[in-house]
Amino acid sequence: MPDDAVAARAAAEEESAFSHPAVAPDATASYGDHPDQVIDFYAPREGSAPTDTVPLIVVLHGGAWRAPYDRRHITPFAAYLAERGFAVANVEYRRGQEQGPAQEPTPAPIAGRWPHTFDDVAAALDALPALAREAIPQADPRRTVLTGHSAGGHLALWAAARHVLPADAPWRTGGPAPLRGVVALAPIADFEVAGKLDVCGNAARQLLGGDEHFTERQPYADPALLLPTGIATTLVQGRTDLVVPQAVAESYADAAAKAGEMVGLTLLGDVGHFPLIDPLADACAVVAEEIAQLAW
Repeated sequence: MPDDAVAARAAAEEESAFSHPAVAPDATASYGDHPDQVIDFYAPREGSAPTDTVPLIVVLHGGAWRAPYDRRHITPFAAYLAERGFAVANVEYRRGQEQGPAQEPTPAPIAGRWPHTFDDVAAALDALPALAREAIPQADPRRTVLTGHSAGGHLALWAAARHVLPADAPWRTGGPAPLRGVVALAPIADFEVAGKLDVCGNAARQLLGGDEHFTERQPYADPALLLPTGIATTLVQGRTDLVVPQAVAESYADAAAKAGEMVGLTLLGDVGHFPLIDPLADACAVVAEEIAQLAW
């Protein structure tokens, strides 16, 4: 169990990250018919003339793939990146289980929706270049960096690994995505380790449909099994993260090394889970610098 000081700091970090009002996008586009199949776009705020092209940063939000946590909580982070001169795409996707009026409420929200969560991330990334050209003409899809926080960090790693999915996976691509790289923030990057640590109430197991389906679906969804990708990847992780502990990121980095791929791992002392997406936190500036190193 964490000591009182660490737990108190983690609570304060979470409160700070969620204290910012949502930031409205400059444009929103749909990549499908479901209400959650949308992408919000933020134009670069400074550092570029209207005729300049700028990198496109794709943001995938966290929240343990659970329905109550949507893209709004990460809009201050998206706006923060736009203030630093990037074009930003904030992707929404289907999460959890839809509750119809006749259904009994569940004791706690279910994490993820198989296969729809993965369907949506794949469809959004496939549609993104055309949608971005329309919404933000300055965005350069050739300089795309994926970033995501927590469960969104998992989805960023997974989206970059679609070309190494099993041959029968519906989301598999014929080759690597044209990405400059991935910056995954406290990602749920190794499902075995996450399960042992009961990360987010064993959300990864729920994402794959529970115990009945976990083993058969894990090779299609677990980033630690989808290596090497050949795409530059950096993980940013707080050493005092109580939500997704450091061991999860370290395990992914070790798996990458065993597969012959070097993955960057930036460990931040006295930093928990939420400062990575909090514009008021020093850790957020570190994240932006990691993104910039890949994007420019």
